[in-house]
Amino acid sequence: MEAKKILVVDDSPTDLHILTEMLTKNGYTVIGAESGEEGIELAKSEKPDLILMDIVMPGMNGFEATRAIARDPETSSIPIVIISTKGQETDRVWGLRQGAKDYLVKPVDEQTLIGKIQSL
Repeated sequence: MEAKKILVVDDSPTDLHILTEMLTKNGYTVIGAESGEEGIELAKSEKPDLILMDIVMPGMNGFEATRAIARDPETSSIPIVIISTKGQETDRVWGLRQGAKDYLVKPVDEQTLIGKIQSL
């Protein structure tokens, strides 16, 4: 089976590195974006199979980027999983209302993450 392409949108080089390591180790191809705006551009140009989205980023935040990707007919079929330090239930509900398929809180456990990806 061909490796799935995953877009990771996170302004933290550390978090981006950790997620990239987890995913490549499990056979996924990873594209990194460091802002919501870059994430939207790459979602359109790369057409990833899945997007992992951080919330707290300078400029456009993850909620705004998720909403933009989910509402654009060109990218609306790409599932988005939010991965954030914001662990409140209101954040989770809001993220899902913006179009995310799931919401995980950092630090994310590798088995949990890979399980979520496989279930989507």
